[in-house]
Amino acid sequence: MDLTQFKALSFDCYGTLIDWETGIAAVLSPWARSEGLSLPDEQLLLAYGREEAVVAAEKPFRLYPEVLAEAFRRTGAALGRGVSDEQARRLGSSVPDWPAFPDSADALARLASHYKLIIVSNVHRDGFAGSNRRLHGDFAAIITAEDVGAYKPAENHFRALDTTLDTVGVERSELLHVAQSLFHDHVPAKREGLRSAWINRRHDRPGWGATPEPSGDFSYDLEFGSMGEFADAVDKAF
Repeated sequence: MDLTQFKALSFDCYGTLIDWETGIAAVLSPWARSEGLSLPDEQLLLAYGREEAVVAAEKPFRLYPEVLAEAFRRTGAALGRGVSDEQARRLGSSVPDWPAFPDSADALARLASHYKLIIVSNVHRDGFAGSNRRLHGDFAAIITAEDVGAYKPAENHFRALDTTLDTVGVERSELLHVAQSLFHDHVPAKREGLRSAWINRRHDRPGWGATPEPSGDFSYDLEFGSMGEFADAVDKAF
């Protein structure tokens, strides 16, 4: 694929640019220990990821901190343990504390010299603003779940993306969608007829982690193990 044919990149953020699994585990792991659960982080994330996807689909108008809190409560129930309101709020308010992947900020800065960058994320505006203090991203547009009243893989983000492309003067054929989650992003990208690049952050680990197994058909045109690898390929192409 000729990477110079594109004029814009749309990005998932959490899992692709921000290490949400480390951020979530930083709350879930101490809770599990306090409840006498000797589960590794991977099992906690797997249990949590299932619940978050269900809550997001059931309650699409809830802000992301409320989705996080409710998913935590349901994770506790599924594991036979209680989650206090304070613990649930702790996870709900933790988004700005989640670390960026070490290569994200540099990769975004390099990519911004070639493309317009657009965020398409399952988060609330304040949460992304906190994350962008770590990313230092220069984004032409930011589309959040709060803006569209739904969570990916629903179509709402992608309808808003169509409108945004018109606003920034980019044709759909000139867009590449860049994301880690097959479930949240590459399933709808295929459904929407968007070309996409998979940032396979979990290439060195088995299982799905906090991201549910894809529940529909998916495809991607390119695969990279990190944002740094993707940015290197783009720089080479240009």
